[in-house]
Amino acid sequence: MSKSLNLKHKIGQGISPHSFMENMEIRTMELSGIPNTKEQMILNYETFSWTCAEDELFFGSIRDHEDLYCLILCTDWCPDVIWNVPVLFRVMEQARIATEVLKMEDHLETMELFLTDGGRAQPIAVLMKTSGEVLGKWGARPAYIQAVMDRFKANHLDKQEPKYQESLNETYREIGSLYRAGNEYQRVMLQELKELFSGMV
Repeated sequence: MSKSLNLKHKIGQGISPHSFMENMEIRTMELSGIPNTKEQMILNYETFSWTCAEDELFFGSIRDHEDLYCLILCTDWCPDVIWNVPVLFRVMEQARIATEVLKMEDHLETMELFLTDGGRAQPIAVLMKTSGEVLGKWGARPAYIQAVMDRFKANHLDKQEPKYQESLNETYREIGSLYRAGNEYQRVMLQELKELFSGMV
């Protein structure tokens, strides 16, 4: 990611967090253990709570920096979006950072600037100044969950191997179970976001 990257031209091209959730298509993601994606995402958003007062205070203190803006690149058909984006929405609300969602398919040229291991992993939260200067990004998964996918990719370099898809499906099941295991992934996300903000403001 270039230090001089400026995305001011993207401000206003997205949709609001509320609009994104309201207009989601309903999908079933069996491998990830999500029977209804829209219902699960709204539930994750509505039931989010600050379990650590220190985190709540930290993100509340960001309100002093009024020149921050957030673009979230994502789609509504990725399971990581269903779990992670509601947390991103709540963090940005707490920090009073104006936020809009850029649907990945409509903004591929921007997504190409924030690839993960060469791929379009999502969601990607881009934190920037209102002047457009990009300060940092988070995504697409908490590090310990991303490590599961990294391990799979390291061990399965050939997509034509006989058991590639079977192993990939098992990886998705493992990642899904980590998300559903409780609030650990949220705790790690908040820690990673605190580190990101601390280096920016």
